[in-house]
Amino acid sequence: MRTYTRARIKGASYFFTVNLAVRKNNRLLIEHIVALRAACREVRESHPFEIDAMVVMPDHLHCIWRLPAGDDDFSTRWRLIKSRFSVAIPAGEHISASRARKGERGVWQRRYWEHVIRDDTDWRRHVDYIHYNPVKHGYAKTVGDWPYSSFHRFVRRGVYPLGWAAPEAVVTMDKE
Repeated sequence: MRTYTRARIKGASYFFTVNLAVRKNNRLLIEHIVALRAACREVRESHPFEIDAMVVMPDHLHCIWRLPAGDDDFSTRWRLIKSRFSVAIPAGEHISASRARKGERGVWQRRYWEHVIRDDTDWRRHVDYIHYNPVKHGYAKTVGDWPYSSFHRFVRRGVYPLGWAAPEAVVTMDKE
């Protein structure tokens, strides 16, 4: 039987998908975007990393982080971001018995999905996926219509034209 081990590479770039505990009809992330941005900023100050690309959806987010040389500890960073965001927003979500026993809020799924970016092609494909996500989920008609995305920074830098649409390979990517 083959065993699968998730690779951790110091100083690598990683693609992440992070979900709220309850996704259906949940707009928590965009309703509290200021708190999410503050949590990310605070954690970046104490545990540096670069955000290459990011999109915040109502109930989940996708991003690519570049970690410093010699560092592969993204799990601490996510724990801190989730914790700081959860503390900053009003309580009121359903909390399961197991979470209550551990003193946890019921804001985030405990786990997240990570992928080590292998090369420049893999990086570009995931950046495109991130930026196309609001259209994929029906939250925007065009990529440029969604305000919670690094797409606008990429447009300002001349990487994408404002009317960019994802290639078919990205439209059919399914990471969720």
